[in-house]
Amino acid sequence: MHIADITMFYAPTSGGVRTYLTQKQAYLATQSGIRHSLLVPGKSAARRGDVHTLPAPPIGRTGYQLPLRGKRWTQTLCELQPDLIEAGDPYRLAWAALAAGQRLGVPVFGFYHSDLPRLLENRFGGAARRLGERYVRRLYTRFTEVLAPSRVMARNLNALGVERVTVQPLGVDTRTFHPDRADASLRRRLGVAADARLLVFAGRAAREKNIPLLIDAARALGAGYHLLLIGPGMPRSDAANVTVLDCFMPSDVLAGTLAACDALIHAGCNETFGLVVLEAMASGLPVIGMRAGALPELVVPGTGVLTTDLSRDGLVEATRTLFSLDPKAIGRHARRRVEERYAWEQTLAGLVGHYRRVLGQDGAQRAGASHAGP
Repeated sequence: MHIADITMFYAPTSGGVRTYLTQKQAYLATQSGIRHSLLVPGKSAARRGDVHTLPAPPIGRTGYQLPLRGKRWTQTLCELQPDLIEAGDPYRLAWAALAAGQRLGVPVFGFYHSDLPRLLENRFGGAARRLGERYVRRLYTRFTEVLAPSRVMARNLNALGVERVTVQPLGVDTRTFHPDRADASLRRRLGVAADARLLVFAGRAAREKNIPLLIDAARALGAGYHLLLIGPGMPRSDAANVTVLDCFMPSDVLAGTLAACDALIHAGCNETFGLVVLEAMASGLPVIGMRAGALPELVVPGTGVLTTDLSRDGLVEATRTLFSLDPKAIGRHARRRVEERYAWEQTLAGLVGHYRRVLGQDGAQRAGASHAGP
């Protein structure tokens, strides 16, 4: 079985999609009878092991590159001769994957990593959301099957008329993200008092992450709490109890940082999955956040405190509630939850099961439902 992934969401400092593909590549390399190829943008046409790159223009300073023409990408996929293709973004490369699937007569999966209509609405308003919904329906109904990282995303797709949707959660490296990895010198370096409650959030400083809300909550919580924000483009703050690390942090360093904190705090209301939530839980941290998006699927009772009040005051109350309980015991429960359900070995085994099911049902015939588009 030869699986080929294609996506533009693969940059040196990119987040969840690159993590998923890196872990997937490592896992599939251990599986007998499975070959994996990855086709992504790069500086030039090149091959390094099973990673193939084609050139594409950069998108500002985001680190991403945007392929504008799909023909060469389709041709490269066809040359790879995969048995199944998975497209990891909803743009030009998704159409290139569909075209290659039709030409080869193989199934094409679409992984719906991001909520495109919601992103458009956040930036351009309701009319843009409606255009996004029509586009998503037009694109994702053409795939043999669509993978969604959470039940809430699957329901969103179903509501748009996309029927062949399977929930496929992401995972976490439970060996890297572990309570024993705690960086014992973190508080000293940050100048945080030993008795202060150290809250952390790590990720992209995107609008939907609601970073200003986290900073407002930290101000309201006061001196007994300290907020650590980690990620490229994080906004500066003049609050005395907020530290901003405006940088990309490699997984091993992030693991030590998370495990040295007291809780993860997350202000996002529209998470499609929440990989940093799993990383924090694996590190033994309880989670504070909004009862919205995909977070309630990860943060079940006993692993953190979620609020239905999607505001600064809601976050403040949830934080104080958590620390009125036994946060260390809650963190241990969170770790057990991740070990039982979300280790990469478990989630990726489920993914391979989806591939085998589709390929065992005459993949070539199923792929006939895929149609190339513009």
